[in-house]
Amino acid sequence: MASVHAICVSPQRGTLKQEIPAALFLTDRGIDGDGHQGDWGRQVTLLSWESVVRSNREHHKDMGPGDFAENVTVEGMDALSLQPGDRVRLGDEVVLEVSQVGKPDHPSVVTRTFGISLLPYEGRFCRVIQGGTVRPGDPVVKL
Repeated sequence: MASVHAICVSPQRGTLKQEIPAALFLTDRGIDGDGHQGDWGRQVTLLSWESVVRSNREHHKDMGPGDFAENVTVEGMDALSLQPGDRVRLGDEVVLEVSQVGKPDHPSVVTRTFGISLLPYEGRFCRVIQGGTVRPGDPVVKL
């Protein structure tokens, strides 16, 4: 069964994200307290934990949750198969809809800090369709 591995936020854009024990997802806004919340298509970033592990192995790094500037890492789910319009439920309440696959690459804080980046290639950007609280360990289901 797929689950939430970690949830990470940063108060402003352009900074690395920090892991938190729980997050309040706000309908059509994003994660409360995260600098990317707002009325746009990239409210929440989703990344596969398996991608982080693979990247660490390939690049001899020890990057953890939030180091790739993702909000949510999911484990045990093929996040790379998610396409715009697909929906996933996190926990019992939160529903995200994929709005964008990847993004233009630029010298982000992640690239400047670690020399590598995953979101431009493997990130899934989402809108919050239904809000609620999510914690690591909560189930993740593709709807």
